[in-house]
Amino acid sequence: MHKPEDVIKQILDSKASKVKVAITDLDGVLRGKIMQVDKFLSAVESGFGFCSVVFGWDSADQAYDHVDYTGWHTGYPDAKVNLDLSTFRRVPWDQQVPFFLGDFVDDQDRPLAICPRQLLKKVLARAEVGGMFAKVGVEFEWFNFRETPLTLSQKSHLHPEPLTPGMFGYSLLRSGFEREYFNALYDEMREFHVPIEGLHTETGPGVYEVAIAATDALEAADRAVLFKSGAKEIANRFGFTASFMARWNNQLQGCSGHIHQSLRNTEGTPLFYDAADPLKMSQIFKSYLAGVMHCLPDILPMFAPTINSYKRLVEGFWAPTRVTWGRDNRTVCCRVIPGSEKSTRLELRVGGADINPYLAVAATLAAGLYGIEHKLQLTTPITQGSGYANRDAKLLSRNLDEATTVFRQSALARELFGDAFVEHYAATRAWEWREFQKSVTDWELKRYFEII
Repeated sequence: MHKPEDVIKQILDSKASKVKVAITDLDGVLRGKIMQVDKFLSAVESGFGFCSVVFGWDSADQAYDHVDYTGWHTGYPDAKVNLDLSTFRRVPWDQQVPFFLGDFVDDQDRPLAICPRQLLKKVLARAEVGGMFAKVGVEFEWFNFRETPLTLSQKSHLHPEPLTPGMFGYSLLRSGFEREYFNALYDEMREFHVPIEGLHTETGPGVYEVAIAATDALEAADRAVLFKSGAKEIANRFGFTASFMARWNNQLQGCSGHIHQSLRNTEGTPLFYDAADPLKMSQIFKSYLAGVMHCLPDILPMFAPTINSYKRLVEGFWAPTRVTWGRDNRTVCCRVIPGSEKSTRLELRVGGADINPYLAVAATLAAGLYGIEHKLQLTTPITQGSGYANRDAKLLSRNLDEATTVFRQSALARELFGDAFVEHYAATRAWEWREFQKSVTDWELKRYFEII
């Protein structure tokens, strides 16, 4: 943990001329600016203004309609951001410029209800009241292409060229291609305080999987956000594009954003393990898992936030379609990973690489805590074999429209996250669906243009 006075001293001693600061929007996109050091020092004392439009537009910078927080009706004023000095790191691929994350607050300096990072902090505060602390690790799969923003634009994002050909998971041979890029990714991320526990090829052309080292939940979400943004920047330096789209190709599997999680008490003792239980699962773990499964259908947009998310959640493509759980089973939604006292954990497999890590981690922890607080029993039978074959399990919503409708109408979602967040986030997902409905796709052109 960085002490504020030590951070300020490091900045001054380094004679840095600028500082980079950033937040994430609702889609998990890192938005930021570069500040003169004097301005940064002032912001440390009293915060700084960041245009509220970052919560009033989508990933393509198109302004939302039907949102109360900000819009044409408010004039898009500045919102206040307080810098979190504990997030201090330097950007290895950008001249070691100092970097900080911030949190939005309202006019009374209270956490802003719709700020993703603040929402996660709110959930973690609830856990701490109960004497519980979450440890989280995030995994991403992503595709790499021999493309730049310019070449992608020129070909209308159609038929991008993957970095490597063919299907070759866990390949040491394929990982030798463009090794300078992947070595830079591994080494510079470590220097950026985003340590990589494992990195390997997945099955598919140009696809990799990363396991980011597990840590306290807030830092884990920070690392996940910074990995996605940093990987894109490093890829761009090599003339490549890193894509965290949930699924980009009809014939290929999608890209996951799995969340590993466990709880510890104030003494650091793991709470998910029970040596006397046949499954080595404590009652706390069982209630936590029951809570996740109970809440998941109501809060699905926090794990599957885009139109494309639901193209990944289909049978036979390594992503769950039903609310299931199993022991070391990669076909289910909730994979219980057995092990020692320290390693026993839950892997939630529903999220894709397009998650906003703050919202996804907040959602799964809030759901698990709900199960503990309400002493839910794990009555759902364990899934043996294929999760796709378990027709008794509840089916997840099939598209963003269905999921958003459930989310907006859910008293449970409002209990977990508050009316302000649910109303605003639901409005942004409904906007996403309406924008998609206006679009004519290449599938429609191929199917109907000549024949119908």
